[in-house]
Amino acid sequence: MHIYQTTINRAEKVTGIGLHSGKNVTIKIKPAPVNSGITFIRKDLNNFSIKAISENVVDTRLSTVIGRNGNIVQTVEHFMSALSALGIDNLIIEVDGPEMPIMDGSSIPFIYLIKEAGIRKFSAKKRYIHIKNKIEIKDHDKKVSLLPSNQFKISFFLDYKHPLIDKQFFEIDLSKYSYVEEISRARTFGFLEDVESLRKMNLALGGSLDNAVVISGNKILNKDGLRYHNEFVRHKILDAIGDLYLLGHPIIGSYSGFKAGHDLNSKLCSSVLASNDFWEFVEMPDKIYDRSFNPFYDTVSESFLLPA
Repeated sequence: MHIYQTTINRAEKVTGIGLHSGKNVTIKIKPAPVNSGITFIRKDLNNFSIKAISENVVDTRLSTVIGRNGNIVQTVEHFMSALSALGIDNLIIEVDGPEMPIMDGSSIPFIYLIKEAGIRKFSAKKRYIHIKNKIEIKDHDKKVSLLPSNQFKISFFLDYKHPLIDKQFFEIDLSKYSYVEEISRARTFGFLEDVESLRKMNLALGGSLDNAVVISGNKILNKDGLRYHNEFVRHKILDAIGDLYLLGHPIIGSYSGFKAGHDLNSKLCSSVLASNDFWEFVEMPDKIYDRSFNPFYDTVSESFLLPA
């Protein structure tokens, strides 16, 4: 159970292609000390460091980009989503380029990578951001909000004027249902007709059927089709979990997204941190008798946790 802070047990690495850069990139995840948070290290830029916090978000076009002094790491949301789900508080991620690898377009490869590294717990307790009052961000017909709750709940409404997507709604209480089973395999998606314009903007240069659900007309081009019947909205939830983890701490509260994306998620995080009227830090008691007050209760087995 996620009472104490964690890191990983040993270093592991993986190589993949960057969705937007189209270049091969290798990441190496390494253990980090207690209370150090999540830090990305650009190995190709003399070990330039960028903390994974919402203050460092510099771009939200089609992905979440963090940066400092003009140096960036792009497409961090899928990896951050996996860290949130597995309760990793402290980690170093060495990356040899400006973007994280897209892998298969979901977060499940990162889940496997972290589990291969093993999860180590510290004696210091984890601090949660407990939402006390509703906070909402709107942009025309789009909106996101956080509301008080004793669990981490998340819901999303997706509305595309396309017959294969149309309107989709999904909600999940992550204290009761498994992120790994219900969310982690949902892939990013896009439309074939948008590829040319995106590539003119130097975006989606590495996109393919191996790392995205691709829609052309009324067809899904991927040979094996969808992994979930509503994979599109589940991926939006996967993204939102990763974006929210840039608050620097896990959340106890209820997130709701309506036709939103990375931009509104980032603005929501900024608004939360701008005032402590909306939230407070809390720690879990040594023994949790009420399972409902334990986000991600069943996501990670105790067998993955090793003492620091």
